Amino acid sequence: MSRDLTSETVVRLADLMARREASPVEVAEAFLERVGGAGRRLNAVVTLAGDVLEQARAAEHALTKGGAAGPLCGVPLTVKDTLDVRALRATAGSAVRSERVAEADAPAVARLRAAGAVILGKTNCSELALDYTTENPVFGRTLNPHDHTRTPGGSSGGCAAAVAARLTAASLGSDLVGSIRIPAHFCGVVGFRPAGASVPRAGHTPPVVGVYALGASVGPLARTVADARLLYGVLSGEVEGGTNEGIVAGVGQAAQDRRGRLLGVRFCAYEEEGTAPVSDEARAAVGSAARALEEAGLVAVGARPPHVESGAGLWLALISQATARFVREEFAGREELAGPVARALIRRGAGEAGESADELRATLERREVMRARLLGWMETTRLLIAPVGAVAAFRHDEARRVEVAGQSVNTFRAFAHAQVFNVFDLPAIAVPVNRTKEGLPVGVQLAARPGDEALLFAAAEVVERAASAVPRPADNAPQRGANPL
Repeated sequence: MSRDLTSETVVRLADLMARREASPVEVAEAFLERVGGAGRRLNAVVTLAGDVLEQARAAEHALTKGGAAGPLCGVPLTVKDTLDVRALRATAGSAVRSERVAEADAPAVARLRAAGAVILGKTNCSELALDYTTENPVFGRTLNPHDHTRTPGGSSGGCAAAVAARLTAASLGSDLVGSIRIPAHFCGVVGFRPAGASVPRAGHTPPVVGVYALGASVGPLARTVADARLLYGVLSGEVEGGTNEGIVAGVGQAAQDRRGRLLGVRFCAYEEEGTAPVSDEARAAVGSAARALEEAGLVAVGARPPHVESGAGLWLALISQATARFVREEFAGREELAGPVARALIRRGAGEAGESADELRATLERREVMRARLLGWMETTRLLIAPVGAVAAFRHDEARRVEVAGQSVNTFRAFAHAQVFNVFDLPAIAVPVNRTKEGLPVGVQLAARPGDEALLFAAAEVVERAASAVPRPADNAPQRGANPL
């Protein structure tokens, strides 16, 4: 077959295989060839499953025997290295876990398998998912496919880079402080953060327990909104069966109905949430997305949502002590194995007094009050549009501070927009909209109330259709200056 199968979307691949116009083995071989070729320098896929072709042959058998083959039958997917995949290394980027092999699939991975997906392997992440880069002591650094001197973001940067570079049809990531949406924004792909409990979060490192369970989630990164919707349907259990053909047909047939339901829906677009300035490109992206929604019949409101200016600080206050405690326990007695980010947390935590139970309780109560007020406000203004962060993909040596509008800003502050939707646990999707003068992707994020996911995906499709084309990264991306690898 002459077509480039690695350029096809999840929906299209499922359709091709359902119609017997491509075989799962042929598709798997195409992606394996690309991972071993153009993908090698990116260091995005760090562990390959040894049974990829065996999985593909099983998918082919399911399709040819005429039964229900599952909506993802034969579609090659990757999984972030913070999530367990049976019989594969599960390091979470930590040298302490470098030889750990998972005994079972995380429940979210098991749902993908049950839908017929072929698990290609694992993608790289930051050490213990701690920051907005993708670099760790086990596998090293992942490069942004649009510009190798820049990060793909983190901590799901390996997922985003692999999707953008066509090393996988889509990828499964996780998001605690924007870790799906920021890499999607940096790499020009779609990233969906589900409301926390809608997709199972067991089998993840760090464990999604305690305060993490308030806003951590597991979700897909893909090339299109339609792909993200289909994957979310599988991950959330809403799409359990049916053949490829039935699911794929439904994606297209419902599009017009979804657009019709958007008429008259109120939305709010805002550019700054009070923590850090944003770039001109980020402002332009929000403006473009807002115009697209207005042209589709939605109604813009001027008032800014309540408490978005407090969300990032509140979230960091809630999770900082839990993160420091987890890192200290991870490296107890083996501190020499910690990478730079983990070492800094260990040092800082050694001299800090932990938050008291009363202080934590008060912070949790404040979060509940703010969230209830925001959700109440969103009963009438059902969609929010905001930047994913202050800037596009930053250089590898800018991981601690970035320049925004002439100011030097702490990186976590620069991406406060993303953290807001974690602390209030809103489903949110990042969609590429335009690009910087250097050709780097710029996305926006849309958020809705839990339960309004159908509306959210429909609005994201409107933004996606109206967006300026984000060019596909070349196999030999620009390397401006010496690359440390």
